[in-house]
Amino acid sequence: MDAQGRGRADDIDPADQWVLNPRTGEYELRLTPSAPQSAVPGPRRVASRAGAAGAPGAPVGGAPPGAARGRTTAPDRESDSDDYDDAPGRVPAPRRRRGVPEEPPNRRGRRPVKKKSRARKILLWTGGTMAFLLVGTAGAAYLYLQHLNDNITSVSDDGASTGGFSTDKAINILLIGTDKRTGSGNKGYGDANSVGHADTTILLHVSKDRTNATALSIPRDLIVDVPDCPTTQEDGSTKVIKGTQGVRFNTSLGQEERTPSCTVRTVTELTGIQADNFMVADFNAVKTLTSAVGGVEVCLAKDIDDPDSHLKLSKGTHTIEGEEALAFVRTRHSVGFGGDLSRIEIQQQFLSALMRKLKSNDTLSSPTKMIKLAEAGTKALTVDSKLDSIDKLKDLGLELGKLNVKNLTFTTVPVVDNPAEKVKATVVLNESTAPTVFQMIKDDVSFTEVKQKAKASKDAAAAAAAARLKGTKSAASEVRVQVMNGGAPAGSAQETLNWLQIDEGVTKSENAGNAPEALSRTTLEYDPDQADQARRLAEIMGLPGTALKPGESVQNAQGLPTMTLTLGKDFKGAGVPLTAATKVPDSVQKSTADKVQCAK
Repeated sequence: MDAQGRGRADDIDPADQWVLNPRTGEYELRLTPSAPQSAVPGPRRVASRAGAAGAPGAPVGGAPPGAARGRTTAPDRESDSDDYDDAPGRVPAPRRRRGVPEEPPNRRGRRPVKKKSRARKILLWTGGTMAFLLVGTAGAAYLYLQHLNDNITSVSDDGASTGGFSTDKAINILLIGTDKRTGSGNKGYGDANSVGHADTTILLHVSKDRTNATALSIPRDLIVDVPDCPTTQEDGSTKVIKGTQGVRFNTSLGQEERTPSCTVRTVTELTGIQADNFMVADFNAVKTLTSAVGGVEVCLAKDIDDPDSHLKLSKGTHTIEGEEALAFVRTRHSVGFGGDLSRIEIQQQFLSALMRKLKSNDTLSSPTKMIKLAEAGTKALTVDSKLDSIDKLKDLGLELGKLNVKNLTFTTVPVVDNPAEKVKATVVLNESTAPTVFQMIKDDVSFTEVKQKAKASKDAAAAAAAARLKGTKSAASEVRVQVMNGGAPAGSAQETLNWLQIDEGVTKSENAGNAPEALSRTTLEYDPDQADQARRLAEIMGLPGTALKPGESVQNAQGLPTMTLTLGKDFKGAGVPLTAATKVPDSVQKSTADKVQCAK
């Protein structure tokens, strides 16, 4: 927005009119009283009450700068502080209300500035930096103006998400970068008529205690099954777009008129993780956001001259923005093995650099940059309908802003070359490591060596669960157990029974059919007198201590006390341990956002 829209002309940068009030530690809007002050553009819904903030013709804060309740300061009146006056560019001292005694001044004659005000301001500004290109700018945006709501575009989530993030739970946000060529200068990149596929997709998981996060990149050429996608039409009706089996992941968006909600469903089908919200950005987001922060510093281990992406840079470090930044994240033929996986690595390096720039004092201390980020970020956003306002983005941004970049891990879905292809063009899941990565994210396990915040009660519960696995164990032939299906795939109870009896020697076992209700996790309930049997079965099944539930036994067909093993939704198959992984497999590529890496 130009200066004219803020009530000032003469090519004044609007950000320069935000000045620091040393009394509060906050930045405030200051327009000199020498010119009329017009309205600040308000949000979509204009307040009906005259004089409300944001209404046409109303000044910021409900009164012109330098005025207090309709009164003006006499020209010859001295300021109540030697270090703070009413000169243009300054914020006038707040008036003391009648009946409120004046606070004694400090030795310099002014009220001391509380350090926590500075910290609170920084928190508000940095609230969104951990949501990469998008949320970071929106977190700072709420400090600016409510008119930024008008910049945000939203689309229906079609019931594919959880319905929105929660401040007291882990957060999963799906970030989708499309290859749609709309916008100035973008038609020259490849397919100018692209409908916009899921070209760059990242599932961002932020831990419940906000100490760590994992950014999981999903290769666009990964072969997946795209499920049926109920999709809201322009007239409000719902159309089910039929799914397809064994296709590239990037076709989950754009192809067959699929919307972002279909990409969310595909990710859930692939990983078992349901996103709380999603955000979509096109090529313009990279260009405008990097320019807003004054460029991002990247590193190259070699000279690059890529005619496809139009990137031409020499070996070493460079500060890039705009078209050059877009060329950098699109480069693949000149780095690594020249494929999409190499491009993912360079994108992760770029995003790490951007995170560091957003968290730097150079950015945080500049109202100009923060306002430009707010404008650029909200214009670049397309969000789901559960995240369609500055207030919602601000709340999300504040949650994400609690994270330290050293505990933000970038990784990629583990894959291998598609064995069905002679000429390798696509990839498939690495079945030996991908399930572990997905499960760690579902279990909220950190990919970095970070000490989790834990209450004493949680520690006590974990210790008690671990203690259940310690002690003597019965022989497998002495274990009596009935197996029930409580949410596992059909046939799991019989499959487990066969495996226990034939492979593991648990001959005193039986199939008890379906459980009364579905469980999210597998449990083993037993009488305390059967603890030695429970420990043996837990060892055989690979059950964690939390799965063991001391209680009452039931009687089997022979009238003997028996344990009850209920297979929950987490059941992965007979013989597959359910003990939660605590360490990322060594073969899985990962990096943290605080480390500077050079593209090779």
